[in-house]
Amino acid sequence: MLDQDFARIRTHRNNLSRYRRLLKTRLSDIERQFIERRLAEEQAALEALAADAFPVAFSLPNMPSVSTAAGAER
Repeated sequence: MLDQDFARIRTHRNNLSRYRRLLKTRLSDIERQFIERRLAEEQAALEALAADAFPVAFSLPNMPSVSTAAGAER
């Protein structure tokens, strides 16, 4: 079970990285909104999975919020 949790965490982290890279590109407003929404959903899913898999022993580092990251990269 732990191997599956690690694989799911890795998948979420890879998706987060991909979405952050996409936000650095030229996007239409609709595309940017979609990517920002997906980024927030992936972040929430990762946090929930990490809390379930590692209730006390694991905490995620502070990540920039979607609105802060998007505003700084425009």
